[in-house]
Amino acid sequence: MIPRTLHFENNSLVILDQTELPLKQIELRLNTVDDVVDAIKKLKVRGAPAIGVAAAYGVALAAMNDPLSVSSAIDRLRASRPTAVNLFWALNRMEALLKSSAPTEKYLEEAMSIEDDDAEKCRRIGEYGSELLPSNAVVITHCNAGAMATAGIGTALAVIYKAVEKGKKIKVFVDETRPLLQGARITAWELVSSGIDATLITDNMAAAVMSRFKIDAVITGADRVAANGDAANKIGTFGLALAANFHKIPFYIAAPISTLDPNTPDGSAIKIEERSAEEVTEPFGKRIAPYGIKVFNPAFDVTPHHLIKALITDKGVFSADSLGVKSALND
Repeated sequence: MIPRTLHFENNSLVILDQTELPLKQIELRLNTVDDVVDAIKKLKVRGAPAIGVAAAYGVALAAMNDPLSVSSAIDRLRASRPTAVNLFWALNRMEALLKSSAPTEKYLEEAMSIEDDDAEKCRRIGEYGSELLPSNAVVITHCNAGAMATAGIGTALAVIYKAVEKGKKIKVFVDETRPLLQGARITAWELVSSGIDATLITDNMAAAVMSRFKIDAVITGADRVAANGDAANKIGTFGLALAANFHKIPFYIAAPISTLDPNTPDGSAIKIEERSAEEVTEPFGKRIAPYGIKVFNPAFDVTPHHLIKALITDKGVFSADSLGVKSALND
């Protein structure tokens, strides 16, 4: 059984430290908004939906500890990571309480509601997406879009979990996802823990796997989907979509409606987070590159909508274009 990525208990936000997975399962108690901001920045909690839920609880902690600090807490949480739109969506919900002068206890109630909503959205994504997979399907995933990225069973992995629950046999090729190896460390651990047939590959093996094996689908999550259907996800997703397009394999994005951003016209307007050079030159504390080398380390890339077969959301499956995004948002 996979542990919950986060929950609120005894006036603390308890998270599973994802930087320690898969070899250690360490729970951290976050007692202040400072703790939550630090956990988000350091990827101790990660995945767009989970970041949004954690941020909501961060605001609730600020309200509990110092009601006058709520506004500044929201601002600091907004600045913690720039790409995942769920963060801003959740904070907007919390800010509405501030603007309405809601009593302190309402902040925790709203954060819990956001957590429950996300878990239900994951279930629905899994239900809709599982219908797209045939029995004996072979799927490629990238990064981690499972239980560790959400408050529920995941987005992309929810599709796989629900398909297996319905009796379908599913085999998964797991991209390791450089440079932080979320696929190798987290997705592989989730799938093995769930008894699902999974094979780990390095990122640069995906095209070769597509040419050698019959792949039925590529499914990833997303951190932001623009109004025209372009999708930002963990770096390497764009290349995976290009390879899938070449091999005529359907490429799906699985994400809750809260990941769709009507205020971002297209992928070029998505702010892409750039992270430290050390993540590339010194992965997990071991130096592998010469001193003095320059490093470009974007955390995400953008997949153009024409490479995406469909968006699998908690409201159904929609085309990855302006019409599809508009339909999903208004459904």
